[in-house]
Amino acid sequence: MKTSSYSGFYKLSPEQRLLEVAEFAGLTPEEQTVLSDPGSLALSQADHMVENVIGRFSMPLGVGLNFLVNGRDYVVPMVVEEPSVIAAASNAAKMVRETGGFLASDTGSIMIAQVQLVDIPDPNFAKMKIYEQREMIIRLCNEKDPVLVSLGGGMIDLDVRVHPPGRVQAPLECW
Repeated sequence: MKTSSYSGFYKLSPEQRLLEVAEFAGLTPEEQTVLSDPGSLALSQADHMVENVIGRFSMPLGVGLNFLVNGRDYVVPMVVEEPSVIAAASNAAKMVRETGGFLASDTGSIMIAQVQLVDIPDPNFAKMKIYEQREMIIRLCNEKDPVLVSLGGGMIDLDVRVHPPGRVQAPLECW
């Protein structure tokens, strides 16, 4: 399997499918064993992955085919209980593939914080005053965590929105 476009993949046995995906992804024999072993996740591992672990359960692991993203083929692992989801995703990816595939980009990590002011007599005046103090607000926010800023994070901008009656929202964009 050299491409994610694979006709008749569903006709193969699960073992044959795993071998094809292993070839495509360059999986080691150990990695193949983990994928086919329903008990590969130890309870102690699960307990370190999420809060309040009480057990584990097994669901089918399938792959979506035909995914071409930014000119590169992908086989997409999918864990679902609905029989038609993977087939539908693969079919949609096949249609998109015929027109060049998916294009994706990354804006980096951006978090949005929001400040909301209520019962403001003149929300448009408040909006103007917040924008007048934009640089000071950004500086004050970034002074609160200089380590975060030194690692490339911190507040980068703000946007002010007026919502009648008398409500102002200020979403703050942070890295």
